[in-house]
Formats: sequence, C-alpha cells, structure tokens
Amino acid sequence: MNRTVIFPVVLFLSISISSCTHTQQTERTMYTNPVGNAPIHMGDPFVLKHGGAFYLFGTTSPREGFICYTSTDLVHWDSLGWAMRMAPGGWASAALWAPEVKFYRGKFYMTYSGMVRGSNPWRLQMALAVSDRPEGPYTDLHRPWFDPGYSTIDGHIFVDDDGTPYLYFSRNGKKDGYSFGVNYGVRLKPDLSGPDGEPVLVMEAGQEWERVRWAENRCNEGATVLKHNGTYYMTYSANHTEYATYGVGYATAKHPLGPWTKAPENPILASRLDIGVSAPGHNSLVLSPDDGELFIVYHTHADPAKPSSDRVVNIDRISFDAEGRLRVDGPTRSPQPLPSGSADAE
Repeated sequence: MNRTVIFPVVLFLSISISSCTHTQQTERTMYTNPVGNAPIHMGDPFVLKHGGAFYLFGTTSPREGFICYTSTDLVHWDSLGWAMRMAPGGWASAALWAPEVKFYRGKFYMTYSGMVRGSNPWRLQMALAVSDRPEGPYTDLHRPWFDPGYSTIDGHIFVDDDGTPYLYFSRNGKKDGYSFGVNYGVRLKPDLSGPDGEPVLVMEAGQEWERVRWAENRCNEGATVLKHNGTYYMTYSANHTEYATYGVGYATAKHPLGPWTKAPENPILASRLDIGVSAPGHNSLVLSPDDGELFIVYHTHADPAKPSSDRVVNIDRISFDAEGRLRVDGPTRSPQPLPSGSADAE
C-alpha cells in the first residue's frame, strides 16, 4: 500500500525536477526579443564590440543625451549611465538622435545629431565627440561637425581596408508637403575633422515597398556599411519610423561612394504584426562574441498597437547566402539560441 502511494509521488517529483532543470537550461541558452534584462526603450540602436564586451548606444533622451549599456552576450544588458550629456545651453536644444561610436586611431569617436539651438527655421546637424573609453564620457570635438547647407542626421563612419574613412548620413527635410530622407556619402579627412570632398548622393527612396505613403513620406536613412568578399553592402531603413511599413533594405557597390544598387528582394526586415513586430528598422551590424555569427541590431515599436517614437531593442541573425545576398533570420519573437561564443551558448 505504501509502495503504491510513494512511487507516483517520487515519479512526479522526478519529472518536476527534470522539467524545471530543462526550463532553466533553456532560459540560459536561449533569448527572446526584445532583448535586455527588461526591454530597453531606445531608438536607432548601435552596438560597438570592443575588448571582449559590447556597448549599446541609441536615441534615449532626445533633449538630454545618450545612455550607454554594456553586455558580454548581446542579450543581457546593464546600464553604465550617461555616455554623453548635453550641457545646459549647449549647441543642440533637442533631437539628440542616433549616436554611433567608431574606434579609430586609438580613440572612440561618437557621431550624433541634434537640433541647432536657436535655428529658425529649425536645422538638424551632426556633431563629432571623442572619448578614451568606449562607454565615455564623450566630449564634443566639432559641434556642428560641418554644414553642407541642409539638415543632416544618422551619421555612420566606415573605414575601408586601406584605412580611408568615409561618412554616410541622411539629408533630412520637407518639400512640397512630404518629408524626405536622402542618403549621402563622403570621404573624410584622416583626422575626421571634416569632409575631404563634396558629399555624393548614394541613395533615395524609389522601390515599391518605399512608396507606400508617397504623398507624405519619401525616406531612406540610417545607413550602415560593411565589406564582404570585395563588395560593399549598405543596409538602410525606409519609410517613417512611426509607420508600420518602416523596414530595412540593402544595396551593394564596388566602391564606397557607389554607384549603389538596391537589392530586388528588399525589404529584408519588415513588420510581422501577426507575431507582434512593428516597424523593425534603423539597424547596426555586429559580430557575436566569438566572431562566428553576424547579428543585426534594430528597434521595433514598443507597442505594435500604438505606433510611436517609443521603441525597443532587438537582435537577430543575418548572413550572406551562396549568391552573396543578405538574409535575416527574423524578425523573431520566439526563443532563439544565444549568440555563439556566449558563456551559456550551447
């Protein structure tokens, strides 16, 4: 009688312990978007990999500055506080957007955008700041950096194999009742003090998926460039960040300043409202801890039912297929394996 009663209890406990252990192991070896110890509310996320750690920057406080987060696995992030904080009465009064950091010649350089204080009509310009540490604090070197005669945002520095630095940015404005973004590229002076030549138009909206609200918005922005097998790849975002139709496409070129050709299979990252993903965009690209996988880091609407500037950070795998095309394994909301090389990765 006792044996009949005890055996099911022991079996039940054994199954429960086994199930609990399996769940804990799964939690340690998998991640689910949006990433973070809690979802990180940030737009335009950029991740720098340096010295065995990752540093995350983005649009966090548009009137105040930028918070830096750090991680060892691209999934679990801790705040390090302010990477850069605008002083009262500083050169920019608002629209502190889209910081990116480049390690170059022993220093860390941050590009970011802001609304020039007192400008009328309003004017958005980029600035360049510097630090000895990836997490900052960053001190302005050039504010604004340079003035091409129009508003500029979304600065991205790319250094070619020969050491030549280039800058990509978006010309931002309004015309004939619609807002627009047009991507430019320019070679930089070796000390990054400014352009070494005139900016070149490299990309503007035109593909079918970019024309969904043509009368209101015609935008390409948020360029990121990498080189693979002798070809330059540029990921970019199109449409308005508060539209569900915001997404990511890419283009290729044989020279950093083009001509650039958009991929016919664009977009490579788009909304999936059926799984709760709205407006994936403004991405950066970063290698996993062991350099074995490439990840795309991007934002999505925090609440897909209420599109707004409130956005959260996501990561997914991105790779090149046999024909050299970029493919994103996502967007995802289901559990995914941790990036390769993470401490708990299987």
